[in-house]
Amino acid sequence: MVKKSKGFRAKMRKKLRQKLVRPAITKFIQKFEVGEKVVIAPEPSSYRGMPFPRFKGYVGEIISSRGKSYMVKIINGRKEKKIIVAPEHLRRIK
Repeated sequence: MVKKSKGFRAKMRKKLRQKLVRPAITKFIQKFEVGEKVVIAPEPSSYRGMPFPRFKGYVGEIISSRGKSYMVKIINGRKEKKIIVAPEHLRRIK
């Protein structure tokens, strides 16, 4: 019998469905300021800096930068969590 996959991206076929076109390069090089509000929106075409799929759709605040990525503070239930996310997986809130 075949062993079941239990990897990081298991059961993600629908959650990480990708559009037919690759996103613009500007999405990969966007800059954010400290204190800016963002939405976590994973980009399936890029593995680098992808947050855990549980955090998809969460609204957070940029608290610092880590190299090319950003540290985002989110509220999960009653807990405050800090996750490191690459810029292509973030969307600015206007």
